[in-house]
Amino acid sequence: MKTMRKESKIKNLNGLRLEIARLKVLAKEQESYLSDQYHLFNDKLAAPARFAKSLISWIPGVDLAKGLFTKGKKDEDWLSRALRIGLPVVLNRLFLRRAGFVKRALITVLSQQAAGILNKDRISEAITKIADFIRPAKRRKHVVRRNVDYGIPPDSETY
Repeated sequence: MKTMRKESKIKNLNGLRLEIARLKVLAKEQESYLSDQYHLFNDKLAAPARFAKSLISWIPGVDLAKGLFTKGKKDEDWLSRALRIGLPVVLNRLFLRRAGFVKRALITVLSQQAAGILNKDRISEAITKIADFIRPAKRRKHVVRRNVDYGIPPDSETY
């Protein structure tokens, strides 16, 4: 059985340097090609999403829903934005069914102001304070420590 052995083009140090330079150029070309293919693939995948966004942008009222989840004020997070919309709806549906227009409008304005004050940090602080109040405090036993010297006892035979 005859083994196939590839004959090397490299015969000396200059040949090795030329081969290293050729391989570096080849690697750069392949990286460039793969990068272009990656960007083309991402563009093809994103095309349906771009089309859907352009269709959705024509629907009235979508900006209100988008405003809920986009960054707005610095102190406003997703919870306070959701509460600004959800709290008036819940109050009007559950508690103010038979109330008049003026009462509902007043409650809506007040609840939106209250929701603006609330954010997830304040709510989590309140929950931890309540939990700390409910949990029993851990009682530590006060241990009196004496100065104990574990050195060589004076009566030992280690002179």
